[in-house]
Amino acid sequence: MRHATASPSLLSPVLIAGSLILMIGFSIRASFGVFQIPIANEFGWARAEFSLAIALQNLAWGFGQPIFGTISERLGNRAAVLLGGALYALGLVLSAFAITPGQHQLLEIIVGFGVAGTGFGVILGVVGRATPEKHRSMAMGIATAAGSAGQVFGAPVAEIMLGYLAWQSVFLIFAGVILLAMFAVPLLNAPDAEGPSEPAEPLGRVLSRALKDPSYILIFVGFFSCGYQLAFITAHFPAMVTEMCGAIAPNGMLAALGITTTSVLGAVSISVIGLANIAGTITAGWLGARYSRKNLLAGIYVLRTLAAAAFILMPITPVTVLLFSVVMGALWLATVPLTAGLVAHIWGMRYMATLYGIVFLSHQIGGFMGVWLGGKMYDLTGDYTLVWWIGIGVGAFSAIVHLPVRENRAPAAVAAA
Repeated sequence: MRHATASPSLLSPVLIAGSLILMIGFSIRASFGVFQIPIANEFGWARAEFSLAIALQNLAWGFGQPIFGTISERLGNRAAVLLGGALYALGLVLSAFAITPGQHQLLEIIVGFGVAGTGFGVILGVVGRATPEKHRSMAMGIATAAGSAGQVFGAPVAEIMLGYLAWQSVFLIFAGVILLAMFAVPLLNAPDAEGPSEPAEPLGRVLSRALKDPSYILIFVGFFSCGYQLAFITAHFPAMVTEMCGAIAPNGMLAALGITTTSVLGAVSISVIGLANIAGTITAGWLGARYSRKNLLAGIYVLRTLAAAAFILMPITPVTVLLFSVVMGALWLATVPLTAGLVAHIWGMRYMATLYGIVFLSHQIGGFMGVWLGGKMYDLTGDYTLVWWIGIGVGAFSAIVHLPVRENRAPAAVAAA
């Protein structure tokens, strides 16, 4: 419900609270790749078993996103986020007691729905409605960057905690942290920054029109590769680095920075990606307010494709791992404020959470494929090379499909503006 007019400033309590929730939620989610080897070693599971659990988490996140978007628009933002936080914590607690692959896979579905309720679809919808049009792209970039800020410390903190605690205890601590983040939820009352205005069309009609729009379908299809690449790297890159990277020189610069083993390097690489992406997403938000969002998206996918190809073609060393992490990090979530902003620009803000949630489902289907294929192909071939090249191919495809997107606003969105 929208009753008041928000402050015209960029920074607001809604943006701050939303950014905090994204930061905490994504710090935990970004750490799951660190648990890949410890859990597999404890139970003697094949790599594909834990990979399938994380893949199902991504898929549940995708299916949950439009559901939570609709909950947000019908019952309120705070109800959606509180429900998401409760499911997130519950899934982590129950996962700590899972002892079979099937149990773990089932419980990660609960975690995935929790991530949906506390993730981009709901939070960016709240932030977008609470921010004036001239600041909206930048605000979405800041909120997205907050998720990257969480990624900076999530994986390294998990790695440190695993040095002192069992992985089950770490999951329980993470569940408590998620519940603490819910104290920021009361600030998520998102008045319409442009004033209260209701569209002439109900959700069903707007959704029907969007699904018949070729541009909406192209955006949906194009987001697949983003999910594939990000989920694969988050889930498998630490293990890939641990097993494929050359030895770290004991007296080298990396050792001086505390990076003394490849397992530490794997966790740090996820942190470096998150650190670089803080600047990347804010820059993407700034550019999105000034230039064609579809062209920016196409450019990001081209750069990702080139960076991934260069990395896999070169010898994998600690230096190339960190260089790739910086480059990929700058492009990591830069697609999110641009894609969300494109959806909001074309179809308006009123049903943005639902419309973006459906687009995000494609992202998470890609995430499922990236994580699951990573584990499956590793068990079959002993490495990740083929899965990596598939990611390069779908990234190039996404660059192409964004070019025909028409950025002019839909008539209903214009009428409601």
